Amino acid sequence: MKSNDVVRVGAIAALYAACTLVTMLFLGNLAWGPVQFRVSEALCVLALFTPHAVPGLTLGCALANIANIALSGTGMLGMLDVVFGSLATCVGAWFTWRMRKHPAIALLGPVLANAIIVPAYLPLLLQATGFYTIPFTSISLDGAWGLMYVFGLVSTGLGEAVIMYVLGYPLARSLARTPYFKGMSPFELPQQRA
Repeated sequence: MKSNDVVRVGAIAALYAACTLVTMLFLGNLAWGPVQFRVSEALCVLALFTPHAVPGLTLGCALANIANIALSGTGMLGMLDVVFGSLATCVGAWFTWRMRKHPAIALLGPVLANAIIVPAYLPLLLQATGFYTIPFTSISLDGAWGLMYVFGLVSTGLGEAVIMYVLGYPLARSLARTPYFKGMSPFELPQQRA
């Protein structure tokens, strides 16, 4: 790997980690709780433009999740999020890179990866911190792993879809117009008339 490649991976990782931690400050548990609404996931669109986004986003997710261990006090159970949350981001970004010629389909990668993987371990993590209550209600799903998984599958999938298609897709279209990403764009921009 060339030094320029390492810098690109590191820059993407730092951007993702910083955006995730800022999301936590403003949206609290919506970045980590039973409803996953992590605004930084919109950066997964970078995988439409460069393969450096796959390791960069994965590393950024791991860094943000490690920081969350210290901030939330989840202890070693937080390592579930470091390992499997980062795996979900890696799989989603890889799918986005592989399907980059079809951007609308490519953005399904992070949606499906997070919707399937995150709810599988999130109940263990949230029960250890003492709650698994559906946000904005008093409905507790403690002890009902199947219901927790189904709720997580739907809520994480919907949250990720909103992030990827409402924030991410316009971000990708905007990036495609910048000089830096010209030539890397998966979007065919209409020719301007003279």
